[in-house]
Order: sequence, then C-alpha cells, then structure tokens
Amino acid sequence: MRGRTLILLLGLVGVGIAFDKGIWTLPAGWNPWRPLAVEDPPTPVTRWKLGRLQDDPEACLAVLARSDEPALAYTPLADHEPVAGCPLENVVRLERSGVRFSSSFVATCPLAVAWLRYERHRLQPAARALFGQPVATVEHYGSFACRNIYGREEGRRSQHATAEALDVAAYRLADGRRIALLGDWGGDDAEGDFLERARQGACDVFGTVLGPDYNAAHADHFHLALRGWRVCR
Repeated sequence: MRGRTLILLLGLVGVGIAFDKGIWTLPAGWNPWRPLAVEDPPTPVTRWKLGRLQDDPEACLAVLARSDEPALAYTPLADHEPVAGCPLENVVRLERSGVRFSSSFVATCPLAVAWLRYERHRLQPAARALFGQPVATVEHYGSFACRNIYGREEGRRSQHATAEALDVAAYRLADGRRIALLGDWGGDDAEGDFLERARQGACDVFGTVLGPDYNAAHADHFHLALRGWRVCR
C-alpha cells in the first residue's frame, strides 16, 4: 500500500514539474492558474474562475480590458450606494458589447464578464445556426433595483438589489427581426427554438436562469444571475 502511495506521489510531482517546465501545457480554458479570458472556450474550470472575480475587482476589470470584442464599451464605477440599503461594489456600467442594448445598465463586473462569454459562446452561435445572422440588439428590463424578491415588503433581497442579475426580454436580429419571450417562447418554429437554445446556453454560463417555465412572474423575460442556487428553468 505504501509503495502505491509513493508511486502516486512521485507521479503527481512529475506532472507538476512537467507543467512548470513547459513540457506539458494545459489548454487555456482548462488551466486554473491562467487568468480568465472572454475568448476561452467553456470548461468546468470556467465557473470557478468567474467566481474568483467576485472578490477581485482589479482582476475582473483586467478580463474586460483583455477582451478582443472591438465594440465593447463600459465604464468602471466606484463602489457607491445609489439607494439607502443597497450598496453596489465591483460594478461597471455596460454600454455595449458585441450587441447594442436597449439602454446601458449597471452590473457587477463578474456579471458583465459572464454576459460577454454567454454572448460569444452561446447566444451568437445559436442565432447564426438558426438564422444565418447574429443578434444585433438585446432588449432588457434592467439590472439594478433596490428591492426584495418579487417586490415584497419582507423577505430576502433580490439579486437585482446588488446589480447581480439582468432581465432580458427580447433579442433583435441583424435584419431587424424581433424575437421576444412574450409571444415567441414555446413556439414550434425557429423563434421558439432559438429562445430555448438561448436559455439553455445561459444555463451553461450563469448560476441562476429563470424564465417562463419557472413562474408567471418571469413569463416575459429571462432572469440571468451569476451567483445563487443552480437553477435553470
């Protein structure tokens, strides 16, 4: 037994030396020591890397700065408390990514990074596969709202209270075609298929994804949040 343990330890040491000396290299998406990049393909390591950005604003802003998305426009914001009881930390104002937004919005920096990854690796591939063109505009209901869940007087705070969630209502393609949750969700056509792919793709990136199948309160939008329980409905 001791012999097997020794062999295992020596093997692990050898692997570590091989990586350290550059004899072996891990692909970027699988390397836990390499800083996250928007362009890295999704892997099980990605969610862990995204989680680390929650408490490291400088590292998160560096991910945005390294992005190769030419249209990306954002403004880092100082920590502040726009409404009493709802302080915001590690936030940016996202003005544009690879898509235009119906309006700019304040989001935690990790949420902005997650959106960029979702757009690149899941949303746009789905649009091109089904329609042969990209999504040009995203319509949303906002990200920050200082309130409890469902606007109740009592209960826990909504993820919107810390700008950690974005509510997406519709996608508009490059040719102007509008695909909305309200009206197109569940349809037996390309639009319905696209929205299903858009939701499933979001589940690969975000921690919490709620839509029409979750409850009536989400009948007209996707609720996308990076943190929270692993929910995809």
